[in-house]
Parts: sequence; C-alpha cells; structure tokens
Amino acid sequence: MKTYVKDMTVGNPTGLLLSFMLPMVVGNIFQQLYNMVDSMIVGQVVGADALAAVGATGSLNFLFFSLCGGMANGIGIVISQHFGAGNDDDVKKAIANAALIMLVVGTVMGSLGILTSRPILAFLNTPENILGDATLYMRIMCAGVLAVSLYNCVSAILRAVGDSKTPLYFLIVASILNIFLDLLFVKSFGMGIAGAGIATIIAQMLSGVGSLLFAIRRNPYFKIPRSMIKPDRDIIRQSVRMGVPLAFQSSLIAISCVALQSVVNTFGSVVVAAFTATSRIEQLVQQPYNSLGMAMSTYSGQNIGAGKIDRVRQGYRKGMMIMAIFSLTMIPLAQFGGEFIMRLFVNETDVIEFGAHALKITSWFYLFLGSIYVTRGLLNGAGDAFFAFANGIVEMLGRICFAKPLTMVPVIGVWGVWLATALTWFAAGMFSMLRYFQGKWKKGIIK
Repeated sequence: MKTYVKDMTVGNPTGLLLSFMLPMVVGNIFQQLYNMVDSMIVGQVVGADALAAVGATGSLNFLFFSLCGGMANGIGIVISQHFGAGNDDDVKKAIANAALIMLVVGTVMGSLGILTSRPILAFLNTPENILGDATLYMRIMCAGVLAVSLYNCVSAILRAVGDSKTPLYFLIVASILNIFLDLLFVKSFGMGIAGAGIATIIAQMLSGVGSLLFAIRRNPYFKIPRSMIKPDRDIIRQSVRMGVPLAFQSSLIAISCVALQSVVNTFGSVVVAAFTATSRIEQLVQQPYNSLGMAMSTYSGQNIGAGKIDRVRQGYRKGMMIMAIFSLTMIPLAQFGGEFIMRLFVNETDVIEFGAHALKITSWFYLFLGSIYVTRGLLNGAGDAFFAFANGIVEMLGRICFAKPLTMVPVIGVWGVWLATALTWFAAGMFSMLRYFQGKWKKGIIK
C-alpha cells in the first residue's frame, strides 16, 4: 500500500506537491511531445494543409473528450475526499461505480462526435480545401473516446489516492508507441492524417487497458469485493454532483476554443497552420501548470476530507510560488526562441513568422495562465461546484467576446486571435483568485 498510495494530509506541502507533480510533468510533457511530433510528422510528410486539417479539429475533439474527462476528474475528487476522511469502503465503491458512469458518458460523447463532425466543421468555416481531411480525422478520434476515457478515469482514480507515478509509466509507453505508429502509418504506409488518428487511438487503448490491469494487480483500492460491485446511489450522486460541473467547465472552455477556431478559420490555411503550431507549443508550456493543478486538486481534496483547512491554505501559497518561478523562466524562452520552435513544425516561412510573433504576444500572460491552474486545482479539489461552472463561463465569454472584435481593429487584425487568448487567461486568473479569497470552498462535497 505504501508504494501505490500517498497520504497528503501529513508532511511538508512543498515537498508533497513537487513529488506528486513531477511525475505528471514528465508524463504530460511526453504526451505533448507526442502531439508535437504528431504535428511535425503530419506537417512535414503530408503538408501544411494536413496540419491545418488536424488543427481545425483540435477544439472540437477537446470538447467531446473534455465532457468525459470532467466526469473522470469529478469521480477522482470524490475519491480523494473519501480517502482523506479514511472512508476506505466508499473509495472502493466509487471506483466500482466509475466504470458504469464512464461507459455511459463515453459511448454518448463518441457517438455524437462521429455523427455531427462534418456539419459542425462546416458551420465553423473550416476552409473547403481541408474540410474532408478534418472530418475524417475527427471521426476517427471520436471513435476512440472510450479508449481515452478509460485511461483518464483510471489515472484520475490513482491520482486521488496519491499515485501519480503509475499513470506516468503507461503514458510514456503510449507516447513512444504513438510516435512509432505515426511513422509507420503516416510515412511508411502513406495513410495521411487517418494514420495519425488511428495511431493515437491504438496507443490510448493499450495505455488504458494496461493501467487498469496494473492497478487491479497492485493497488489495494482496486481489489474490490463482489458485494461492492453494484450501483451505489450516494456515490453516484456525489460523483455526478462534482463531475457534471467539471464536465461543463471543460466543455464551456472547449466551446470557447471552438468559437476562437472559427475566427481563425476565416483567415485561411496559413493562419490556421500557425495557430495549430502555437497551440501545440502553448499546450507544452501549460503541462507544468496542469500537473501542479492536478497535484493541488488531490492535495486539496484529501485535506478537505480530513478537515484540515489551514493546511489547504498553506499548500495554495506554496503552489503559487512554484508556479511563479516556472512562469518567469518560460517567458524569455518564448520571447526569443519562437522562430526556432516554429521551424520544428513547418518549413513555410510565412507560417513560421506568424507563429513566432504570436508567441511573443501570449507569453507575457503566462503568470495569469499559471494562476488559473493552481487556483482551479484547489477549488475543484475542494468540491466547489459553482466555481467549476462559473470558471467555464468566464473563459467562454473571454474568447468569444474578445476574438472577433479584436480582429476587426485595424492596428490589431489577425493578431487579435492570440491576444484574445491572452486576455482570457488574465480574466479567468483574476476570477479564480477572487473566488478563492471568498472562502466558500471550505465545505467539501462528501456529506
């Protein structure tokens, strides 16, 4: 039990957060490096239009995946609070009920994505020359929603009981396998972006199944008696109570990204390709923030369950300090290394110039971006369902309200799509901190 479970209600908060987040940073960077390599392979082997087609589906895929991911994270929060409170039987019941919840949500989301992909992409002004490839890629990805959901759910459960290392191992294997399959399907077999999509789904499926089997064998909380493998009304209620707001939070953010993508699409495939590349780079930059936020969520959930409010506050201060150090390191890298980084994705000079300048705009706002993840992690872990929903609304309104008007200002023009992202980070970061200082997050969700 000591190897695969970590009690975060005792010990130094800084050490706990760092030791918990570092494996996730490595794993998330591996995943994002795969996404970058995937984009490089598609862009270099198939061409800029193919890269644009993949990028045009990114926000929509995120929308369908995020609904499943939100439910998985909601289940994880419930489990972390039961774990912190010492309710071992309820932890096992929640794990057993997670399978039923995720099966239903994953099936519904995957089916919707397959059926609606082309009309949605057309509605979002996806350029005609990439619409066919974008539709094909999105349908393949949505067909694999269950595979992605399986891995995300198992990972959320393991993190809830303090194990951030096991998901790392399977994520690394999946990322390496993904790259190998990309090269095989896209380059050797000439399958284009369809090969990239199929490679991703195969790797995710193997990662999800592998992590589940490993958890059943090694983690004591996955050794569930038959008497507990049945629907539990209280556990389902708790999971839905937190999972639905988190799913809405993620989906609203995704909708805002879709709206932003529709504005990007109106500028043609060159800007779409540049936006795709900068989005991949920003996703990589966000991984330490994301990992710290997940660490904060588990830390907050366990300590809220144990009733240790002052310890949660102490952890928040340490988390913000860690975030600030990382942000002040990344800003100059983005300011001065943008062109070099862009050349890793494409060879077209105009795309490189667009992307490098865009990174100079957004990087000044990394501190606000980081504050979103740290504060959101704490509030979500505490079970603040109102914040989860309201935060999604803030991010949605930010991207929708900023993007189109800014691009219509003559001195801003196309750069408004990246400036809209930066201003949204600012607004969401300020809102998150305001909610934290209101102190309404202290009640917890298990009752």
